[in-house]
Amino acid sequence: MMKASKPRKMDGRGLVVAIVASRYNTRYVDGMRRAAAEFLSGVHATVTEVRVPGAFEIPVAAATLARRVEDRPDAIVCLGVIWQGATNHALHIGEAVTSALMSLQVETGVPCVHEVLTLASEDQARERCLDPRTNRGLEAAATAVEMGRLLRRLRGKDSPETPRKRSGKR
Repeated sequence: MMKASKPRKMDGRGLVVAIVASRYNTRYVDGMRRAAAEFLSGVHATVTEVRVPGAFEIPVAAATLARRVEDRPDAIVCLGVIWQGATNHALHIGEAVTSALMSLQVETGVPCVHEVLTLASEDQARERCLDPRTNRGLEAAATAVEMGRLLRRLRGKDSPETPRKRSGKR
């Protein structure tokens, strides 16, 4: 059994979090998307949702959001499900998405929380996407809030949590 998701109490006020979700494997992706959106709404973050055809299209939509100048989100939650089949196709898609999202977040400074899951069975999908105790969408949303807050603090943009300057020698 997977470890249950137990996000601690958070405040998402002032944060904008985008959810980029695949329409492919809708039943499972929507389970994660709903959990993420409900969590973000519950912590008072502003949520923008974008749907794309499949997992392979998630990075280009995330990149477009992360490179916006006017209304760039504080974090992006990327949700998709890729089924492992008889060929290496799922492996190639999963690696390409992972690589693109990692590069994007380092390049732009916008956290791209990766929950594009490569799964081998319906049981794995139900556990990770539909079970409220182990839903990876919930976990991704909590990570997005935590990273959004952290990067705002590091940039000196969250006044209550602005880091103090150190004095003295190290």
